[in-house]
Amino acid sequence: MKAVYFTIVFTTFLAIPTTMGQNSTPEQVVQQNLDFYNQRDIEGFMGLFSEDIVFYNFDDHTITASGRDEVRKLYTALFDASPTLHSTILKRIVFDHKVIDHECIVGRKGLADILELVLIYEVKNDKIYKVTVMRK
Repeated sequence: MKAVYFTIVFTTFLAIPTTMGQNSTPEQVVQQNLDFYNQRDIEGFMGLFSEDIVFYNFDDHTITASGRDEVRKLYTALFDASPTLHSTILKRIVFDHKVIDHECIVGRKGLADILELVLIYEVKNDKIYKVTVMRK
């Protein structure tokens, strides 16, 4: 009986899809990134960005963060200051290698304010390499 149970559990475990490094869809990569964001898991969150990740401001096309070190520093500070941080997707569009999320974020830096953003994620080789952020 134990052997049958082990086989079922082990086979079930193998059937669970993982998204890191296994030719995931862009949507799977972005969703896992969001899940790590909501858990405030900086290692998992950063693991889904390319080394040359760049964040852009949509309105004026300026770079707001560039490279994993700068992004890590920015989000480490955000996660540390935001114990109740949580983002909910209001609408998602997947278009080729781009994922466009309309997000509602609460708990940012301990505030009760609701922040709505639209983020355009661009994914290549299972890594997010560009994020463009639109603000109201």
